[in-house]
Amino acid sequence: MDKSSATDPAAQTHVDAAAAAAILQALAEDSGLKPWRLAGKNLIPVVQGGMGVCVSAGGLAGAVASLGGVGTVSSVDLRRLHPDLMARTGHLDKEPDARVLIDSANLEALDREIRRARALAQGQGLIAVNVMKAVSAYEAYVQQALASGADAVVVGAGLPLDLPELARDHPGTALIPILSDARGVQLLVRKWQKKGRLPDAIVIEHPGLAGGHLGAAKVADLHDARFDFEVVIPQVLEFFRTAGIEREIPLIAAGGINCRDDILRLQALGASAVQLGTAFAVTQECDADPAFKKVLAEAKPEDMVEFISVAGLPARAVRTPWLEKYIRLEPKLQAAAHVKGKCNMSFDCLTHCGLRDGVASMGQFCIDQQLGHAFEGDTRKGLFFRGAARLPFDDQIRSVQELMQWLLGGIRPAAFVQTV
Repeated sequence: MDKSSATDPAAQTHVDAAAAAAILQALAEDSGLKPWRLAGKNLIPVVQGGMGVCVSAGGLAGAVASLGGVGTVSSVDLRRLHPDLMARTGHLDKEPDARVLIDSANLEALDREIRRARALAQGQGLIAVNVMKAVSAYEAYVQQALASGADAVVVGAGLPLDLPELARDHPGTALIPILSDARGVQLLVRKWQKKGRLPDAIVIEHPGLAGGHLGAAKVADLHDARFDFEVVIPQVLEFFRTAGIEREIPLIAAGGINCRDDILRLQALGASAVQLGTAFAVTQECDADPAFKKVLAEAKPEDMVEFISVAGLPARAVRTPWLEKYIRLEPKLQAAAHVKGKCNMSFDCLTHCGLRDGVASMGQFCIDQQLGHAFEGDTRKGLFFRGAARLPFDDQIRSVQELMQWLLGGIRPAAFVQTV
């Protein structure tokens, strides 16, 4: 059979993806939005943020990329998506090789999810992998993402000063740090310049608006004016100008974005693209359980809780039964903090863990366990990370394509009625 024939399902899927991406690109340009370029491709100015555990895996990332955006696979504990890998490792507890076996399974799962995302993307957009600098398998995840052919590696939850060395043999892979203020950008760029490489883009994440782990030293700092986009973006662009690297590093604004006007405003400030997390987490294509999406979609501003994670970073999540109880008991748990004999999940997911290491100033819970419960839709035991912004479609679960049409063209889905 002629592979280019319209009767070939694979060829037809490719054509459909290309056509859908082209339509969205035209819609964006008609709305006054500027396309941007990364890793050799012209893209719509929307990036889907990485969300773990397993919330943004190959399914969601591939769907976003197929429409000409950047889809992001979150690298942490992806074995949960693969029954054979869980059967191989889910029972491990005190075995001396438990961590090695679990890490191996997670690396295999990451490879599978990157390949899954790429198959769904059908050559459109880009596939990125998000890796937290705070995880113990950080280097291994980065190396696996590179080996598996990710188009970009995005690193947050710490300064990835070593990322240029780790990616030395992959000059074509985009390297994208996540930072929150101009001082952090200056520090990282100067360090990277000495290594002979600049970031291919930088995510500027507002800790007062984003979800999950946040880029501030403490909860009280989350809403400091120095993080406002109107402050950070001009400061960073001025630094680029004085450093002689103007127009070389695109900025991606993240946090609190939910409509076309937000993107227009941020592009006018000098950002090239925007990143959204929660809005994509509540799409039909998101890899998490429907109950997970329901919790995020129905949460109100008063349901948001800011607290210190077990990773020692401020975080934002929905006030669920588990989180409400944890916040109430946190002072007692911190007072009783002590070094544990082993990690709850047997693979030491974090380099520094408040629970395992007995650090009273950090969170006192197992983050992998609680995020896993959320991914599975356990509304009583789960930790549900969420951004602060109102969602584009209120409590409705819609498709990635409908979300893109709204963000790029202001087009509401059929039969959608906005609540006050």
